[in-house]
Amino acid sequence: MAKRLIPSLNRVLIEKIVPPAKTNSGILLPEKTTKLNTGKVVAVGPGAHSRDGKLIPVSVKEGETVLLPEYGGTEVKLGDKEYHLYRDEDILGTLHD
Repeated sequence: MAKRLIPSLNRVLIEKIVPPAKTNSGILLPEKTTKLNTGKVVAVGPGAHSRDGKLIPVSVKEGETVLLPEYGGTEVKLGDKEYHLYRDEDILGTLHD
């Protein structure tokens, strides 16, 4: 369902990653240890145009894991899933293994 939405300009569609609330052995984790604002990039827009008309591409690609600000973004519900739209410049960075 999310593949039908193509973000405009320099916007990025993100599916937030929800960390587990308990370990494999069943130990409940405190809320503070599980709070890391990360998400997976689902779709990206074509980019924004500069004042002289050149296209500035989006800096992230589909499938990357990104670090998000604590607040911001626009919540979008597609089907039974929740996504968030962020501007490219609002994304704090990419996470790599």
